Amino acid sequence: MSQLTANDLKTRGVAAIESLLATQPEAMISVRGKERFVVMDVAHYHYLRECELDAALAQSRADVSAGRFVVESAQAHMDRMEAMLGAAGEMAFVKAAVPKKRPAASKAIKASAAKETSAKELRRKSAA
Repeated sequence: MSQLTANDLKTRGVAAIESLLATQPEAMISVRGKERFVVMDVAHYHYLRECELDAALAQSRADVSAGRFVVESAQAHMDRMEAMLGAAGEMAFVKAAVPKKRPAASKAIKASAAKETSAKELRRKSAA
């Protein structure tokens, strides 16, 4: 797989990608000497996605053939999942789903929110 540097991409643009993809299905883009991205023709991408789905279907069929499945109602499934999680596991799941640190809002966003809050307070006071 040929490499395209970020600098080449910056100077030559899409033409650099097109020239590499004319001779191969994929090209690697490196940033500061490290491989970071892969670009490919959309038809090749769709082909790879189809292969991925075929592999998942084959795995599912193998699981069914081997008896690795459960037949149950939605409620029974939820009960089983909750039992598997337990109280401690459920809290760990909830914590994992919540981002640990939110990105800081810009000064403009904070100022806009402050203006909206004061406008709401003024409306509330004038209505009272």
